[in-house]
This record gives sequence, structure tokens and C-alpha cells, in this order.
Amino acid sequence: MHIMVCVKQVPDTTEVKMDPKTNTLDRSSASAIINPYDAHAVEEAVRLRKEYGGKVSVISMGPPQAQEVIKKCIEMGADEGYLLSDRTFAGSDTLATSFIISMGIKKVMEKDPVDLVLCGKQAIDGDTAQVGPGIACRLGFPQLTYVEKIESLDLEKNHITVHRKIDSGFEVVRSSLPCLITVEKSINEISYSPLPDMIKAARYRPAVWGIGDFQSDPAQIGLKGSPTSVRSIFPPPQRSGGEILKGSNREVAKKLVDNLKGGILRWQS
Repeated sequence: MHIMVCVKQVPDTTEVKMDPKTNTLDRSSASAIINPYDAHAVEEAVRLRKEYGGKVSVISMGPPQAQEVIKKCIEMGADEGYLLSDRTFAGSDTLATSFIISMGIKKVMEKDPVDLVLCGKQAIDGDTAQVGPGIACRLGFPQLTYVEKIESLDLEKNHITVHRKIDSGFEVVRSSLPCLITVEKSINEISYSPLPDMIKAARYRPAVWGIGDFQSDPAQIGLKGSPTSVRSIFPPPQRSGGEILKGSNREVAKKLVDNLKGGILRWQS
């Protein structure tokens, strides 16, 4: 069984800042990390390989420094990795990104068929949850989104059964293979990397492919292939500090009621 995991290098959103002049994310202000949802996808792929055999490949699109996210996946137990990196990919929205990654997966499948594609539910720098389903459409694979548990995998009957998270609980869905799954963080817990995998990751160099390695339409990648664009990004205004009420219980209660009444009257006007 061959499992392909799509991963992304993202800025640590706990550290990222806004550029007040350009109204864009200042990515240099934050360290780069593996998208947390994708990390759980890698963890699940490694778990499935241990149970059912086969191998785990990872694929990512990004600048040359995104090799680090692939090396992190090798450290987590993945077997091999591919980086799609080219200046013409810059500015790709979710539509163009899903096209580029699907081209990369198809190139891998030319020599090694893929049985299952795993993606994180979404990337924390965009929160669109569109790339995974977009890849599935490009590949012609069934898609199972928001998966929080893989109940069973039957390689003889060629199907997989999962639990999909929904508002009222979960639903049990069965799909034929190959298919694409997007996972929730609740699907597993990230385990510690063993020393041999850490050593392997430190020495690993992924395959790097550019636009010349694909037979793709230039009009479908980068800015040309992106029908959507971000006009501006800005942080929400900071809230002012709250008022601290002092006095006896009776005095504080009266002030609180007066404040609430005042807020209601302002809202009604």
C-alpha cells in the first residue's frame, strides 16, 4: 500500500505579525513549522503503514526552504518526499495550488500507484479547507473530509471505512480505494520520533521538481491560474480594557445593572 501525504510549511501563527504598511502577513517575523493538521495526517499515515505495510510518501509545494518540512516528515517516519518548487508557482491560490500538487502526485503515480492520499483538514495560514478537496477532484478520487477516525482498511476488498465529524456527532462512511482523506487533529496524538528517523531526516534530501518536470498548462498555475486574490489583510482592532467595579456588593451590583441598561439603550438606538 502506498500512502501519499500532502503537507505545507506555514508560519507559526502564535508569532506572526502584520506589516502595517502593506497590510500583509510579515512571514519573516515568525518561524516556519509544519502545518499542524498535516502533522496529524503524517502520523496517521505512518500508523497505517505499520499496521498494513507499504510505504509513506510526502509532497509539498513551496520555496526551496520548504525542504525542511519534508525532512520533518521523514523524522516522523515517512519514507520519501517530494518538493514542488518553482518561481512560476508563486501567487497560486487554492485552485492553482491543488492543480500543481495533483500534477506532482500524478507524476509519482507514473512509477508507483497511490492507494490513499491524506491531507490535513486545512492550513492554519489560510483556513480555507479547499486544497484537499481540490486535489481529489483533479485526481478523480472520492473524498472523505473532516475525518476523525479511520475505523478499518480492507485491502482485499479495496475499501476504507472512516468516521466523519459533523455538527451533531459523526457519520460512518465507506469508500473505495484510491481515495483522498482530510483529517482532524483529533484523529491521533503526535508521537516522539525515534533516533534512527531523526538521523535519517538530518541527512535526507527530497526530490525537487519544477515546472519543467510537468506537462502542465502555464495558465493554470501561479497568478495566471488564480481567479482569487487577497486585496488586503488586517488585524482586528484591539479591544479596550474592561472596567473594574469597586465598592460593596450592593454598589457593584447597581453599577453593573446601570451599565447593562446603558448598553441596551445604546444598542436599541
